[in-house]
Amino acid sequence: MTDDYTWPADPQVRARLERWQDQKFGAIIHWGPYSRLGACESWTLCQEQDPWCAAPEPWAGDPEGYREMYEQLPAGFTAPGLDPEDWARACRDAGMRYVVFTTKHHDGFAMYNTKLSSYKSTGPDCALQRDVTREVFDAFRGQGLGAGVYFSKADWHHPDYWSPDRLAPQRFADYDTAAEPDRWQRFKEFTHGQIEELLSDYGPIDLLWLDAGWVRAPREDLDMPALAARARELQPGILVVDREVHGPQEDYRTPEQQVPDQVQPYPWESCLTLGPAWYTLGPDDTFKSVGEVVHLLLRIVARGGNLLLGFGPDHTGALPRAVHDRLAGIGAWLDVNGAAVYGSRPVAPYESGRCLFTRVGSTVNAVLLLEPDEPLPAQADIPWDGPAPDAVSLLGHPGDLPFTHADGLLSVRLPDGHKAEHALVLAARTG
Repeated sequence: MTDDYTWPADPQVRARLERWQDQKFGAIIHWGPYSRLGACESWTLCQEQDPWCAAPEPWAGDPEGYREMYEQLPAGFTAPGLDPEDWARACRDAGMRYVVFTTKHHDGFAMYNTKLSSYKSTGPDCALQRDVTREVFDAFRGQGLGAGVYFSKADWHHPDYWSPDRLAPQRFADYDTAAEPDRWQRFKEFTHGQIEELLSDYGPIDLLWLDAGWVRAPREDLDMPALAARARELQPGILVVDREVHGPQEDYRTPEQQVPDQVQPYPWESCLTLGPAWYTLGPDDTFKSVGEVVHLLLRIVARGGNLLLGFGPDHTGALPRAVHDRLAGIGAWLDVNGAAVYGSRPVAPYESGRCLFTRVGSTVNAVLLLEPDEPLPAQADIPWDGPAPDAVSLLGHPGDLPFTHADGLLSVRLPDGHKAEHALVLAARTG
């Protein structure tokens, strides 16, 4: 359904949303003490039956023991390879324009120096003793990228969300919030307080990216209108993304591990992982190829979306070489062809087989997806209704190319000997 999307009324938010749609490509980085386990973030604390909730060996079948062990993870969380500057350079070189960092996942462990909990990366029981969020945002802003706060509205460590003396059967608050309103009010104030810290003390923030979409009215009402209003007092124009809770506090949609099959009538961002999970599980991880990511990015952009690519460091805090290599390869393609991506909007006919279309001003870009090691044809035939363009060029090649226009096709002669990987872009200019 689309009729429940609400365009922002605040002109500063509308302007920020337009700029965000120009950026096209960002990173979401999950990282926390759970990286020591090589498990699926903090979902392994949840007793639901989904495969990502399964505790790793040897704790399968021992949820009480697993929870006790999990609470002790910060004591050995040393991360000797932690280098947010390296993360930021890698993302800049990949052509990314913003980062969303997990300041707190569902387990409630704060990756910043919150004053409202001791369960944090600077806490007395954590070996790391570093304000990771500050380091990450400083590093990424230093490389020219925008900063986005990932924050889980759930908190499985907080006693006013999950009782510490029993196992919660599901992801939800483990009590009737209507029957215990004072308890829920404490949790709501705690949540508002932590978000206020992040938006007050960590520099310019572009996005407030709220996860745990099950935390919503009426059962788990955090008073999102008040939270969003306060966020914009602290950070004017900030985009608020109350994920999966369609309405005025969801400035754009965030389909996860999927790509819509056509242009959508609202702003959106596909959240896709580079590897098997949202961060590096271990040395045997397999990752999407550079070509796969480039093709995904191009299909998303042609359909009017952004790509938020998920990856993260291993338990030492270092980005694996395979991640570095993928990011560098994506960036090398964008260095040549980014003019068809950044600042673009969809344009009819949108897609035709392996040919995708974007528009930047008066230029229509025809993007031809290539298979690995596919030789370039001598001629590219592009569906083209309407008048012929004034000129056609190939990004990465000097000068204009000869073309003809007849019977709804633009036939462009490609240069002999030109080398291209993943996709090539023909820029058709008018005026």
